[in-house]
Amino acid sequence: MHRITTHILDTSKGKPVAKVKVLLMSCQGMEWETLGEAQTDNDGRAGFDPVKVHDKIEPIFYKIVFFTRQYFADQQIDTFYPWVDISFMLPKGDGHCHIPLLISPYGFTTYRGS
Repeated sequence: MHRITTHILDTSKGKPVAKVKVLLMSCQGMEWETLGEAQTDNDGRAGFDPVKVHDKIEPIFYKIVFFTRQYFADQQIDTFYPWVDISFMLPKGDGHCHIPLLISPYGFTTYRGS
């Protein structure tokens, strides 16, 4: 069973990003299916139900979609990225996969967290 978690940090402020809608999707062939939806908490963190992820573990291709536009709009800041998609493959077997997003209005980066 896999547990997938994420968090968002606004690198222009050095602070977590709260209240951002996040989708977890899987890919079978070229079709994307939504497995779960979450919203970041006050610490910028969100997670997805491991049972739902485990039931769909076969495809191994996933993506997390972060809807960042509203976060910047609420601050009256223009952004180049209205949403960010991070695609990844899960290793076989049990484990926890943490995928952080570091964002600013005109750039972002990510990495495999622990």
